[in-house]
Amino acid sequence: MLKPILLVEDNPKDLELTLVALERSQLANDVVVVRDGAEALDYLFRRSEHADRAEGNPAVILLDLKLPRVDGLEVLKIVRETPDLRAVPVVMLTSSREEPDLARAYELGVNAYVVKPVEFRDFVAAIADLGVFWAVLNEPPPGSARYRLHHQRSPRS
Repeated sequence: MLKPILLVEDNPKDLELTLVALERSQLANDVVVVRDGAEALDYLFRRSEHADRAEGNPAVILLDLKLPRVDGLEVLKIVRETPDLRAVPVVMLTSSREEPDLARAYELGVNAYVVKPVEFRDFVAAIADLGVFWAVLNEPPPGSARYRLHHQRSPRS
C-alpha cells in the first residue's frame, strides 16, 4: 500500500494548481489535503477529525510556510521533535523568498525548500518533480514499510 502525500495549503488557487500538478505526474499516492498547520498536526498525530485515519506516516509532507493557526515553521519544528515523525520528508512549498524563512526552515531540518513558480507550466513541472522524487525515487529510511518491501524484492549481493 502506498503512503499518502500530505499537502498543507491554505491558498485555494495554490491548492488547486498543486493538485492538478500532482495528478499530471500520475503518482498513484493518495493526496490528503489540510488547510492549516493545526489540522496538519491533527492529521499527523491522529487526533480530532483525523483520529480514525489509518496508522502510518505520509510519504512526504508538502508544507506551505504561511499558514493560519500554526505556521509551517512551527509544524516543521514539531515534526522534527517527534521521534515517530522525524524521518518523514518535509518539503517547504512557499511563495517566500525571504532569507530568514529559508535559513530557519533548514535550521529546523526541512528536506527541501521550493519557491512556488509564478508561471503555471513551471509550477506544474516543479510539483510533478517533487512528487515523483519524494514519493517514488527517494530511498525511505530503514524500518519503513516501503524500505522493507523494496529490499525484500531486490536483495543485495
